[in-house]
Amino acid sequence: MVHHQVNRRTFLAQAVGATLLGSSGIHAVSLGRGIDESPLQPGQNAVASDFLDGSTEATRWWERNVGPLVGRIKGRHSREIARSPFSVGMETLDRSMYDPQRVYRPLGELGVKWARLQTGWARCETSPGVYDFGWLESVVDAVRAEGVTPWFNLGYGNKLYIPEAPDVSAVGWVPIHKPEAQKAWLRFVGALAARLGDRVKHWEIWNEPNIKNFWKPGDPSPELYCRFVAETSQVLRQTIPDVVIIGGALAGMPTDYLRQLLAHGILDHVDRISYHPYRPVPEDGYRETLTTWRTILRQNSPGGKDVPLWQGENGCPSRPGSAGALSQYDWTETRQAKWLLRRMLYDRVLELELTSYFHIVDLVNYNWGTGPSGKTNFKGLLRGEDYSPKPAYYAYQRLCALFDGETRREPALDDMLAVASATTSGEGRPTGKTSDARTCVIAGFLRKDRPLWVLWSVEPLHTPGHVPRAEVELRGVPNVNSPVLIDLLSGCVFAVDHRAGNSTALRIPSLPIPDYPVVIADGEAIRDLMINPVQVNG
Repeated sequence: MVHHQVNRRTFLAQAVGATLLGSSGIHAVSLGRGIDESPLQPGQNAVASDFLDGSTEATRWWERNVGPLVGRIKGRHSREIARSPFSVGMETLDRSMYDPQRVYRPLGELGVKWARLQTGWARCETSPGVYDFGWLESVVDAVRAEGVTPWFNLGYGNKLYIPEAPDVSAVGWVPIHKPEAQKAWLRFVGALAARLGDRVKHWEIWNEPNIKNFWKPGDPSPELYCRFVAETSQVLRQTIPDVVIIGGALAGMPTDYLRQLLAHGILDHVDRISYHPYRPVPEDGYRETLTTWRTILRQNSPGGKDVPLWQGENGCPSRPGSAGALSQYDWTETRQAKWLLRRMLYDRVLELELTSYFHIVDLVNYNWGTGPSGKTNFKGLLRGEDYSPKPAYYAYQRLCALFDGETRREPALDDMLAVASATTSGEGRPTGKTSDARTCVIAGFLRKDRPLWVLWSVEPLHTPGHVPRAEVELRGVPNVNSPVLIDLLSGCVFAVDHRAGNSTALRIPSLPIPDYPVVIADGEAIRDLMINPVQVNG
């Protein structure tokens, strides 16, 4: 393994015209290392994290503290992008919770390549044995017309067969408990697969079966869920020979529940495992849990093969008082945008096959399955009252444009960007957070065979501090002749004032590292996405 890694690193160094130096001790997904903050340079000033909000004032601050504004990043339509791991949620149409006609255009302009749809058994079958798939088919066709691939989340129950469900949507009421209901479910799945299997190839079975809200009646049961998946997947594979079946759709990342699924043979029936890791700090314990999951999946898969993981649903409110997850924290539209950038880009850093943001639009009068709640789920990229884009929409649009499938994750580049670190041991290992230390994420990518790096400071967005600074050095990359910094929150591109360290290094003496991802790259790596800057006065 080590020998292979060295050869790969040497090959990469030749590909980018560089000689890799030794490890800096800072890695893309290693948290717990403090940033040794560098002193302010003439003309620079300290600033609170919330001040960096993509505004004109924030742009002027970046110009004073990094370098002149030289351009902006433009979006790309989904039809212009060949492949990408980025998805967006279009769930809850089974409950008619928003107008899909108003989201198709912004969906395509967003630049994602995937959209998650819920099939809504209760909406499709309102009379026994009579199916109305027209509403769902029109959504599928409209999504595909925008260059986006729809994938299905199969659910939920149906009051025709489960009359005790309190709402017509029967959200969370699983039919496996009643033989007649289960037979009706399988007939529905077969009919839907026959109707739309030529256009939808990725099918996820049920939603969050590990929590009581979505596994009714009774307590969650890994054994029953596996039986439910086995019977459902059999119908799907008989009808759609090239179907890709996703299992899990788990609330959070419950390792014990996953182990039980594996013990009951879930991998005999599914091709992917999905999960929903809602957490206020996206990076908190995430890499470690992913590593554990990947290990136990490989240990339990046929032939020890890797089982692809999908981050299938995750979002953040844009204001206080939201319905749904993370509503207890103090959110704003800017904090939502920062959270999205960290969540989606960290999944890209950790090489998830797919990562999906919930939701395309705010869900007004949210229905959990007991009828309209009177509350709005404010996680949307579009505002629920008028479908206008929030800052998070534009942030995701830039992410989709820059980090599509043609931009490759390259861990060997991580060590080329060194951030001064004060809280490491003498052997270069992390000693953990101290009260005055910041942690950061650093990751390297290749775009058009040119290197670029993302970096950000990890701190809770709902209790922000100040923006730390550090001396940053690019090592062994002589072809980075015109370094730029991309502010993904505003889309602004700044020429970086820097100084040469030596013949194979470039040094930035006091770089701000905000609480959301910024990108450092050579200007040539992003030239195709650059448009002329709008004049910033003052």
